[in-house]
Amino acid sequence: MKLVKKQLFKRQITLPEIGEVGQQKLQDAAVLVIGCGGLGSPIGVYLAASGVGKIHLVDFDTVDISNLHRQVFYTLDDIGKSKAAVLSKFIQKRAPYSEVSYTNKPVTKENIFEIISEFDIVLDGTDSLPTKYLLNDACVIKKKTLVYGSLYKFDGYVSTYNVLQKDGSYSANLRDAFPEMATDIPNCEAAGTLNSIVGLIAMQQVNEVLKLITGIGKPLENELLIYNSLQNTSLKMQLKPTVLKDEITKIFKIETYFDKFCTTQNSDLEISSEELKELLSHRTTSRNLEIIAVLANLELPFEVNKTISIEEFDVNRIEVDFNKTYVMVCQRGFNSYKAAEMLKEKYTALHVFSLSGGISGYIK
Repeated sequence: MKLVKKQLFKRQITLPEIGEVGQQKLQDAAVLVIGCGGLGSPIGVYLAASGVGKIHLVDFDTVDISNLHRQVFYTLDDIGKSKAAVLSKFIQKRAPYSEVSYTNKPVTKENIFEIISEFDIVLDGTDSLPTKYLLNDACVIKKKTLVYGSLYKFDGYVSTYNVLQKDGSYSANLRDAFPEMATDIPNCEAAGTLNSIVGLIAMQQVNEVLKLITGIGKPLENELLIYNSLQNTSLKMQLKPTVLKDEITKIFKIETYFDKFCTTQNSDLEISSEELKELLSHRTTSRNLEIIAVLANLELPFEVNKTISIEEFDVNRIEVDFNKTYVMVCQRGFNSYKAAEMLKEKYTALHVFSLSGGISGYIK
């Protein structure tokens, strides 16, 4: 078995900077990957292929057909299945020296400390801004290193936060780069993304982890790497550790880290695929429907009355007809729910719904 192990990692061990000592460091490491989507799925596979001994995957979501263009370790047969479970099974088949486990539930303020407690390095593979701040703040409080990655259209961002320094202090964290949590940044569903930039940033994160574990090279400490895939350019933003543990502890006590993607939606604001199909099948009722797509370029199985992207969704500029029933639609039902909430808050007497599960659920 030892011979097989050496053969499996031969090309890596051949590197004098790694060698058998470095390979053993990888074998002894424990890494937590939060998010098993476009970033987290290749990260998990490459870490295992590199010989990381213990990997835990966390993701509450299931595989959707719209994921497959960038989440390349899932197949059409995996649609509807737990991402964490499918990815764990894939890794187990090709990485015999990695212990892989998973948690199929969302990360919250209530469970974050328990989830990160046993791991040396936490890897952020999420596309939720509140969750990114939750991971950052928890890692600062519990003195864990966080390898950060995020995406916006053709741009990618990578950094390694909260690394213990020789003098006992810690390197910069997310709040040193972006002190306040923005509220108007759309995720991949709303903004779109190119699969190549997703893979590039995931590999940058893997590279950071391998450097941290083996002790070779220079991790992105006190630096934020910003890469643009269209121009093939990159720059490094220099960071200074100014937002320290005491201040973040105070923030953690009062911050909710609320994320609409991980919370239960009010069923009174939802319409099921079956209910909508029934309404559309009757000519009389269908005339009384006002269907609004809140995501551009949706492949729709029915006609919509208008398209207003969620970034431009301004209820004050929408003329409503109280004799009609409004149905908001998007790919998976998250942004449509947000739009339905906004309309209902403005016009409490209006009949307004979000298509539960979005178009992905409608066409299954």
